[in-house]
Amino acid sequence: MRPIDWLVLVSTLLAIVVYGVWKGRRQRQLEQYLLAGRQMQWYTIALSVMATQASAITFLSTPGQAYSDGMRFVQFYLGLPIAMVILSITAVPIYHKLRVFTAYEYLETRFDLKTRTGTTILFLIQRGLGTAVTLYAPALIVSLVLGWNIHLTTLVIGVLVIIYTASGGTKAVSWTQTHQLLIALGGMAVALIVAMRSLPHGVGFLDAVRVAGRMGRINVIDFKFDVSTPYNFWSGLFGGLMVALAYFGTDQSQVQRYLTGETITQSRLGLLFNGLVKVPMQFFILFVGAMVFVFYQFVAPPLSFNPTQHVNPELQRRHRENFEDKRAEALQLVDAMNRHDTQAIETHTAALQRYQRYDSEMRRVADNDTDYIFLTFVTQNLPPGLVGLLLAAVSCAAMSATASGLNSLASTSVIDVWRRLIQPDCGDHECVVVSKWMTVGWGAFCIVFALYANRLGSLIVAVNKVGSLFYGTMLAVFLLAFYFKHVGGTATFIGGAIALATVFACAAWTNMAWLWWNVVGCLVGVTAALLLQAASRASEPPGLQAS
Repeated sequence: MRPIDWLVLVSTLLAIVVYGVWKGRRQRQLEQYLLAGRQMQWYTIALSVMATQASAITFLSTPGQAYSDGMRFVQFYLGLPIAMVILSITAVPIYHKLRVFTAYEYLETRFDLKTRTGTTILFLIQRGLGTAVTLYAPALIVSLVLGWNIHLTTLVIGVLVIIYTASGGTKAVSWTQTHQLLIALGGMAVALIVAMRSLPHGVGFLDAVRVAGRMGRINVIDFKFDVSTPYNFWSGLFGGLMVALAYFGTDQSQVQRYLTGETITQSRLGLLFNGLVKVPMQFFILFVGAMVFVFYQFVAPPLSFNPTQHVNPELQRRHRENFEDKRAEALQLVDAMNRHDTQAIETHTAALQRYQRYDSEMRRVADNDTDYIFLTFVTQNLPPGLVGLLLAAVSCAAMSATASGLNSLASTSVIDVWRRLIQPDCGDHECVVVSKWMTVGWGAFCIVFALYANRLGSLIVAVNKVGSLFYGTMLAVFLLAFYFKHVGGTATFIGGAIALATVFACAAWTNMAWLWWNVVGCLVGVTAALLLQAASRASEPPGLQAS
């Protein structure tokens, strides 16, 4: 990195930390610290909601996903707009009416303490692990660029996030997220422009799109029904709907974002705006990855995008020879498409696909390096200053999502565990202090777990798999609370336990794609609770049933 890149990167990260600490200063009231005084407007809520979900994993791993597998990952988000409408109608008014600090407070009002506590534990486990994975992503970036030890880098990034999250609370998180998301999206736009301007003379934007399509990288929608495949229309519509309902309706990291709304209308508008913008945003990020793929059809890519991976010299030689043949075919394919020569187009497409398959096989032998693809493109091809901007953009996204995770973990630990189970008479100021220490504690946990995140494979898949183990069960509990008023806490608690065991069995012993785990968990949880409640009613004396 050049001095200008260092200046852009360091100044951006320090500015975010200082700004977060300043915006959240002098907060002594618990509602002010955890929910920003419930004074946020819809646009801040919308950007905060989007930034919480769009971590560095989104901006780092998603383009690599498109490079390797095409754009079909966007189907994962097909159910999200529907979920935003459902939650705006159901969850938002309930949470606002009860003026809860966390979603799990409502469960005790509706069911009992054990159901609240059980669901709280599920949230703390999955969000703690998920936040650790999102912390690993920026550490990966900085360690790669600077040549630092990954463990040291994880510690440094983690401490930066802990500082402004603990000191500033929800207000600091929400306000910094607004700027972080805009910086990240601007950086992605810059990367797309650079990729297109770096193509050979005579290869334009439309040519690049057509090459990507011919190579199977614009494969957005797949209507084939297959439960072993996570990315098709049906898994995205149903599994994605369940994930979105669970994530935005039961996960405190998201619920806390719209609990800060000044009114029900402000919270609803924030969620609905997210529903409108999220799918196009993910499409754009995946499209950047598809264009990076086209870029590397004409510019020689490394055999392994992971610079720490040792590459066999003979394999490297074959890779270079294959690229030269592949590049020639790519240029001939563009020429054939411009001449509208159908036969030549098919011939060169088949040849280019054959060379790409061989290239992919060699890369698999060398390393599984999906998460490094976009990072390598940025560091090797962007001009001075823009490298620092892109690294700052991705790091900002990571800090944003990590901060939301720590903030929600701390608030849930204080409200649902500390003040409810350990010290019920805890005052506001004392709870604020405890919340700050909880933030530090959860930050330490996430740092430790993040040190092992490199063993999880693709980060974007790993973080969604972690959530999918728990989300179906959590969603079942909340659906029973919202829509099945005759179901009690004991039936719900046992039904949730059955659902969780079923999901873990599916993950361990079947080839079911992880998106479907959410559907299974939800359906099993609701069905089991309904059956248990019916059995309980049937076993009661007639007089009690009537009452």
